[in-house]
Amino acid sequence: MGTRLLSENRIRQRYPHLHYVRVHTCGKHKARIYAWDGKLQLSAKDAASLQRFASGNLLQHVCYDVLPYDSLRKDGLPQPAPLPELLSRAALRTELQAKDIVDTLNSLLPGKVISFRSYDAYSGTIQFNIFSARPVSPEEQEQVGRYVNELVPVGCQGSVHYVEVAE
Repeated sequence: MGTRLLSENRIRQRYPHLHYVRVHTCGKHKARIYAWDGKLQLSAKDAASLQRFASGNLLQHVCYDVLPYDSLRKDGLPQPAPLPELLSRAALRTELQAKDIVDTLNSLLPGKVISFRSYDAYSGTIQFNIFSARPVSPEEQEQVGRYVNELVPVGCQGSVHYVEVAE
């Protein structure tokens, strides 16, 4: 699987002169790459090269657009929040599977049990169930959503279903 962090890492390795790189899923099987060099610019040459690199070396089923980094603001995307080390390490694995995602989430979310529910290839949605003996607060739901979206492949959306169970 190719997560946001893994994709950004590969781009930075291939293009070390790009100091600002962000990859964001923007729809089913679609993603945007935002980039700038040290002069806070994205040349046409770099954009075309990055487009070719993404199409040939990142996830093949994803359609990539390449935009200047300042387009993040126009697209309304906030800066990514800091992530737990365990989540970052998992997201950088090249062979991350559904079981690995579930194991990572279970390690990060004590008191909850996460399981893989399904993958809808048409919509590009990976669904998970979270079983908890107590209601999950809106803040916890937001955190879980961020964690899930950091672990699913670029071009896919994570969806979480909360199930309250007895202890």
